[in-house]
Amino acid sequence: MRDVTWIYAVVIFLSSEARSGVTGTNQSTTVNSSTVYVVRHVAFIRGSEVNLTCSNKTWNDMIFVIWNITLQTKKNCQIGYSNGKSVDFCKDGKSLRNTSSALSYLHISKFSDSDEGLYKCHSVYKGGIDHYAIHVAIIVPPSTSAWLDRKDNKMVAVCRAERGKPAASITWSLTGNISSKETSSNGFFTVESRLELLEGMDTENLSCVIRHQNSTEKIMSFALKHEKGYPPWLYVLIVGVIIVLLAGFVFFAQKKIITLRRCRQSDTSASKWPPAEDVEEVEPYASYVQRENSIYNSSADLTT
Repeated sequence: MRDVTWIYAVVIFLSSEARSGVTGTNQSTTVNSSTVYVVRHVAFIRGSEVNLTCSNKTWNDMIFVIWNITLQTKKNCQIGYSNGKSVDFCKDGKSLRNTSSALSYLHISKFSDSDEGLYKCHSVYKGGIDHYAIHVAIIVPPSTSAWLDRKDNKMVAVCRAERGKPAASITWSLTGNISSKETSSNGFFTVESRLELLEGMDTENLSCVIRHQNSTEKIMSFALKHEKGYPPWLYVLIVGVIIVLLAGFVFFAQKKIITLRRCRQSDTSASKWPPAEDVEEVEPYASYVQRENSIYNSSADLTT
């Protein structure tokens, strides 16, 4: 318990000495009274495994090491080691480890947005002390996309790198009227670049190149995008075919309606005349009556 209290007291003492602003890029040194700080700027890809070192001394020479961490989330905490015992006031998965050669380092198993911040390390060893101020940032590759668009009857090629950290850069394979816009939200950057295409410009060789820190560059081609789209003449052809089909359908529908009307009219006219079989049945009866009448008349004449 005494070791823990002693380490924490040393942390407070060293933190009070290191309150001056720390500036620099990559690696530099800054002097505050008698304290010399080695300043480093590092960045890691989101989700990667991170190891931070602040001394090349082995544990045989090391007396103690203390990490004073100030995160972007405004959280402050300390992790330290002395006399074979370690203390962890961060409680967020960070830990002190040793390499096979007994070198100490701070380990972050899966680097995330919440791990960004300033990491100050104080290592005391036999014969001296090292002070490091390490600015740790996160690298987030952007989502990329590219497409062809129309603006004021002009074709425009658009290339976008969305929600990256830091901001990406975009270049074009062809020259022309280029406009770029960069926006930020919650520390993430979106870059959009637009190239106005000249009349008759060949898009087969058109591409934009997206470059981002610590990641391979991406070449976005517009030839495939153009092939996936449909040329204007194809839309005209499709509309023309649809119109012809509709006209044919209307024509045959009207013809069918006229045929049906004629059939109904012929049926109505035929129904006004008596059936043929009725006439045939009446004719034999009439002839029979006439014969009977002629016989009767002949008999009457004979009687008289």
